[in-house]
Amino acid sequence: MTDGDAFTDRVVVGFDGSPSASAAAAWAADQARVLGRELTLVHALLPPVATGGLGVSLPPSLDLLDELELQAHEQLEAQAISVGQPHARTRVAVGSPSAVMLEASETACLVVVGSRGRGGFKGLLLGSVSSQIAAHAQCPVGVIREGSGNDGDTVVVGIDGSPAVESALAFAFDQASRRGLRIVAVHAWDVPAYDLLIVPNGPVPVPLSNVADEEIRLTAEVLAGFRADYPDVDVEERLVRAPAVQAILEASDRAAIVVVGKHGHGPAMGALLGSVSNGILHKSQRPVVVVPPLEPERSAA
Repeated sequence: MTDGDAFTDRVVVGFDGSPSASAAAAWAADQARVLGRELTLVHALLPPVATGGLGVSLPPSLDLLDELELQAHEQLEAQAISVGQPHARTRVAVGSPSAVMLEASETACLVVVGSRGRGGFKGLLLGSVSSQIAAHAQCPVGVIREGSGNDGDTVVVGIDGSPAVESALAFAFDQASRRGLRIVAVHAWDVPAYDLLIVPNGPVPVPLSNVADEEIRLTAEVLAGFRADYPDVDVEERLVRAPAVQAILEASDRAAIVVVGKHGHGPAMGALLGSVSNGILHKSQRPVVVVPPLEPERSAA
């Protein structure tokens, strides 16, 4: 089995033994069944480094590496059985968790990670590894929090005028159709702020009714093609004048999945991920899937 075979067109879940990783494995196994894809469980192995004389770092012995790899494989196989996927593939890779999962995202259909792995601060809802993977992965990324469950009756998707919305909607409608769930499409908007006292010669504020009409038109246009392609899916449109993160969270109380697009191309993590998707990942108590815009070579596959 080659490395590519371990990931290609598969649901790939990272597992490190943490509670959120166990929740992620169960969610990934369910996704594999729903999507009709095979499952791969991955453990990223970072061997301990010993320090010799003069502070020189010494590589671990080959015996120690073999022992750690064997233990990791046993954990992965036990986890595969516990989530009802005894024939799932397992892979132990030497490297950082983010690097291993980002490699998997190059060919996987879906990458799944827990919201926080081992060693994270308990007060944080989202760990640095899951943030990095969601920001940089080339395929959709499911981020699962311990106790988030999979019992909702809706797929909540945030929509706007960005290029990422098409791929986010495609994922959301496919999930809703396969699972028999409703779509709740949330389009949050607000009017630009105008301060005529500071800028007395500035533009006159756009009438609120005009802005609302434009947002309604945009929402209808974005959803039209998906309604036609998925006539079996019931769609509820929510046009909300509110911050996007707030609006999506308020709509997701009964969500099986919250789907958001990945926006931006800036150098910082927040810009790469987008303020809305980043905010949802940090605050949502439901499973969240971040979907990148489709690249030409992936969309043509």
